[in-house]
Amino acid sequence: MSVKPTRLSPADLLLLGLSPLRTRPMRAVLSALGISIGIATLVVVTGIPASSRAALMEEFDALGTNLLRAEAATGLNDEPASLPPDSVAMVERIGPADEVSSVANTHAVIRRSDRIPDSETSGLTVLASRLNLLDTLNGRVRTGTFLNEATEKFPAVVLGDVAAARLGITAPDAQVRINDTWFTVIGILAPLPLAPDVERSALVGWESARSLGFDQRPTVLYLRAEEPAIDNVRAVLPQTVHPEQPSQVRVSRPSDALTAKRLTENTFSALMLGLAGVALLVGGIGVANTMVISVLERKREIGLRRALGAHRGQIRTQFLTESVVLCLLGGVAGVLLGLTGTAGYAFAHNWPAVIPAEMVLAGLGAAVVTGVVAGVYPAVRASRLTPTEALAAP
Repeated sequence: MSVKPTRLSPADLLLLGLSPLRTRPMRAVLSALGISIGIATLVVVTGIPASSRAALMEEFDALGTNLLRAEAATGLNDEPASLPPDSVAMVERIGPADEVSSVANTHAVIRRSDRIPDSETSGLTVLASRLNLLDTLNGRVRTGTFLNEATEKFPAVVLGDVAAARLGITAPDAQVRINDTWFTVIGILAPLPLAPDVERSALVGWESARSLGFDQRPTVLYLRAEEPAIDNVRAVLPQTVHPEQPSQVRVSRPSDALTAKRLTENTFSALMLGLAGVALLVGGIGVANTMVISVLERKREIGLRRALGAHRGQIRTQFLTESVVLCLLGGVAGVLLGLTGTAGYAFAHNWPAVIPAEMVLAGLGAAVVTGVVAGVYPAVRASRLTPTEALAAP
């Protein structure tokens, strides 16, 4: 009568895999340390560049990589041209458009007092401004407040950084003369590198500009669009702004920073893949070396199990399970170590901490795969030992 070999349950396999932790805890820790360093390196070399890239992308965004500027071209006989009154509403219909705002030159004159001649303009422009202009330009108010629904109808003005300096105004509540009307300064803007013309201007509400003879026709339109579609938006912008005379609309090309941003993204991606591959290779070699040494040192244990009836498949499964368990534990420790290292490095450099979730899962998956690959040869080698050969080993 043939005797069926004993089958190991998943629980038994798990206990065998965890046996090195109980019998040789120091060796198990050192074995797992190799793969944990590899997985930690994987997380770090992906997390730190991702955090650096996020900080760099924020700087690029501040440079206006997704900002377009459309303005009216000079009319016939060098007469100032303007855009249609409904151009902003028309551009807002463009799907990828996120923010649309505009300003208009009122051709008014601003002076510090009524004692200054009208010819002394200090090179400043009075612009009628939409309320969302600051959001569109990623600007901020240095002191005071910006125009809002309550103040845009009244003689209130917000000065650009350069305009305030030229007028000698450092704080709100000062009075300036625009044409023949006194306006109250309610805010001063911080520097606006994306719109130097706004820095040299005084901004009044769209409604209050009517008293200055404003015809409600914008002269410059600012648009923020989804970055992947920025080139397509730029192509259709003139026809959208001025369907009858698109040639009268000049549109700025996307910033050179956009090209640099895309090149940087590709460079970081290649760097991350290369470093992660090296880290995993080093960790896998370390685990394989540890498992081979484990087989050599445990020949008597293998011979005893074979003598008690364990077949070759069970020996292979035992060592494969041990390799996978060690690598998985090392992977978990490596992920935690990598997360801590990435967060600490990002915090030290004032970067946003970015941990790609897919890389964490990939790290754990790579630990399991590495355990299988590293344990195949030692497991096969252990299963080929005969009981007599194994028990006779010194």
